[in-house]
Amino acid sequence: MTLISCGNTQERSNNSTTEDKTASTSNTGQAGVVDDESQAHILRIAKESPDHTILEKAIEAAGIQNVLANPGPLTVFAPNDEAFEALPEGTLDELMKPENKSKLARILTSHASPASLSRDQLADGMEVYLATGHYVQSEVKNGDVYVNGAKILASVDASNGEVHVVDKVFLVAN
Repeated sequence: MTLISCGNTQERSNNSTTEDKTASTSNTGQAGVVDDESQAHILRIAKESPDHTILEKAIEAAGIQNVLANPGPLTVFAPNDEAFEALPEGTLDELMKPENKSKLARILTSHASPASLSRDQLADGMEVYLATGHYVQSEVKNGDVYVNGAKILASVDASNGEVHVVDKVFLVAN
């Protein structure tokens, strides 16, 4: 199963179709991290993953592209499409509405830590600080690593941190 593709493909945005190999620009017009041809940043990894199409749409709807393209370090627990599809019926549609942009941004931000944490560093019982100011706990069971109850299915090094593909969406209180 292919979870992440890190090829050198054209970046997509609503206002540009040209590729800029020296800098990434988000839909907000803010410059992002300088691309390293040998290793993609977290936003590019999410955009190029066939298993993260819903996450990509949610990132754009929330307007947080610049957060994931910054120099980091970051760790992102990236819910795959199946994780979003497992949400209660209507939840995702409601979150994607323009009037819920800040709530969606908060939920997505609760999947990011302002530190680069490899899978091996996520020890049993470790508290992981999130960009929202909350903590979640990692757990190791039968060799599998879980964060906030979500199983890490795959991990990818990025130029600005780590991406851990997870099987659940972290829903946070307002």
